[in-house]
Amino acid sequence: MRISQSRRSRVAALALALASASVLASCATPTPFQPASGSGQYRTGYWDEQIENDRFRVTFAGNSLTSRETVERYLLYRAAQLTVERGYDYFTLSDRDTEKKTRTYVDRPFGPGPWGYWGPSWRYYSPRWGWRGWSPYSFGDPFWDRDIDVRTVDRYEASAEIVVGRGRKPDNVRAFNAREVLENLGPSISQPPKPR
Repeated sequence: MRISQSRRSRVAALALALASASVLASCATPTPFQPASGSGQYRTGYWDEQIENDRFRVTFAGNSLTSRETVERYLLYRAAQLTVERGYDYFTLSDRDTEKKTRTYVDRPFGPGPWGYWGPSWRYYSPRWGWRGWSPYSFGDPFWDRDIDVRTVDRYEASAEIVVGRGRKPDNVRAFNAREVLENLGPSISQPPKPR
């Protein structure tokens, strides 16, 4: 009986490890051009909403591995795609913005100190090593703290209001021929893998 329970535990641990690896692998690539998934600050992909008959707001948000240039390119591609889907020929950017969202994470090892999980500590910045922390109850060199890992994660989200129209594109720097945008940017757009 004990062997089968031990075996079940190993199988469960292996299944958990495989599931965790697949989740991490899916996060280890830039956001592909796809409809939005997730919610709140974890929402990635594109979404749009109709404001008036010929006016839309288009947004594309990338994950921490998606560059600002890619996010802005995908926004333009989605605006062109939406324009053609609705039967129009060109779009004009009436408003455009790219927002950088920065989050800082501090990772500490688990374990209580002299006062449980809290204790006095100091933070300092070293140009050579970045942000560090020191506590009078940590052991070793106070300027070589290995108990803390500070990392900053940047994400970009681009949005634009577009006005769509039919016929010849107006002579305006903010106006784009939708079919030309699709043709020119299409080869650089990374689509999500097709399900098997």
